[in-house]
Amino acid sequence: MIGIERLDTFFAILVGMGTQPANLLLLFGATLLGIIFGALPGLTATLGIALLTTLTYGMGPAPAMVALLGIYVGGVYGGSYASILINIPGTPAAAATALEGYPLACKGEAGRAIGATTTASCIGTLIGMLFMVTMTPIVSAFALQFTSFEFFLLAFFGIIISGTLASPDLAIKGWISGFLGLFLACMGRDPLQAFPRFTFGFPQLESGLDVVAVIIGAFGIPQIIQVLGGTFRAGEARQMTRVMPSFGLMARNTGNIIRSALIGVGIGAVPGIGEDVAAWMAYGAAKNASKEPGKFGTGVYEGVIATETANNSCIGGAIIPLLSLGIPGSPPAAMLLGALMLHGVTPGPMLSIEHPNFILQVTAILFLASIAMWVIGIVLARQVVKVLRFPPQVFMPVVAVLCIIGSYGLGLNLFNLYVMLPVGIVAYFMTEMKYPIAPLVIGYILGPMADENLRRALMISHGSFLPMFTRPVCLILLTVILLTILSQMGLFRWLKGRLRAKNPGM
Repeated sequence: MIGIERLDTFFAILVGMGTQPANLLLLFGATLLGIIFGALPGLTATLGIALLTTLTYGMGPAPAMVALLGIYVGGVYGGSYASILINIPGTPAAAATALEGYPLACKGEAGRAIGATTTASCIGTLIGMLFMVTMTPIVSAFALQFTSFEFFLLAFFGIIISGTLASPDLAIKGWISGFLGLFLACMGRDPLQAFPRFTFGFPQLESGLDVVAVIIGAFGIPQIIQVLGGTFRAGEARQMTRVMPSFGLMARNTGNIIRSALIGVGIGAVPGIGEDVAAWMAYGAAKNASKEPGKFGTGVYEGVIATETANNSCIGGAIIPLLSLGIPGSPPAAMLLGALMLHGVTPGPMLSIEHPNFILQVTAILFLASIAMWVIGIVLARQVVKVLRFPPQVFMPVVAVLCIIGSYGLGLNLFNLYVMLPVGIVAYFMTEMKYPIAPLVIGYILGPMADENLRRALMISHGSFLPMFTRPVCLILLTVILLTILSQMGLFRWLKGRLRAKNPGM
């Protein structure tokens, strides 16, 4: 009965949103903007969400989510345009798409390839949405049994695992980045006893650093510097042909789509990894499962369908830990978390109690956004690709102005600009030294959760850590954290290599 009632509520929300012209206009506009952000190399879905967040200050939570989820879905999908037409990924999530997409374009099948990726992205988003709406309440109900120690370890695990998986070479670089974010989160008066920490005598720091200024600085400034200082030159876009994909092509790839969607949802649910890893893993799985793996790299539809299904289904997966635990599953989801907090919605186990229909609202928006993305992709693809004729450097001054307006507009506070700029410069040099930025942002967002819960737990236990070792969930989390750290140690890798040498089948 409860399931039927929730289904009725979902359809009521869906019809309510879908019949309001203002909502539809906002949704299609945000999705189109997301596709343009994704299509232009140098701009990403994360940056798009960060900039659009600053324009939603005056909106309510529901219209703001319509705009932000629209640009999220459109941004992840839009990266495939540049990958297929000019062999340069519009976003990291679309890097694997270029391997098969560009050879297809060289064969004169660019339009058909974009049609296939559009349909695959739409199906991937819908499958991710189904997992989100079914899994989020289950995880939330389980999380209601958590105490402060569990929440502290959960936040700590999020920082460690995102640092481990997001680092391109050494995991310790990701951990350093995550702990730097944790340090930034500790600035200001502590939430339990109002004691000032790391304020250095500046009264503006007593309330801590603003989340939007930090995120815009971390994601926006490095991208502006890299694009303006780089030597990027876009190639000539290939000609478009028929866009609508054939039913037979999609039907033959049913198994490929389901497998890739499951990979995307699973990868998305792990904090800090994101759509690019999901796309590469799905591409590898499609190649291994193919009857003709030797043809991969020459332009096969299985490859582009797998990557685009996975990176868009990753959206739903990334939103599961975001809404149920308050832990973002990907960098765009981290930005989404900051936007939700800005609009007075605190994700976590209490979300279903404080905002009973919020998960269903997000589900309805994701459904409408995936339909909007498909319609725009099929109908306006020829017009959207014209933006590829403009070099990204032309857009960067506009992006810089939006970054400044966004940071300053939050409370008309000039101090936010003084925060955004140094954070951005530090993030740029960290990127140059191959320190990942996603763990820094996740550390900053999860910092208050870790700090507040650890201190509250210690106050209740009179300073004793012993209760942490008497609770089953705490022991599981401690074991997983310890194994994650040990797996990056040289001794562990040596033992693993020895075991593999003795047992080749392992």
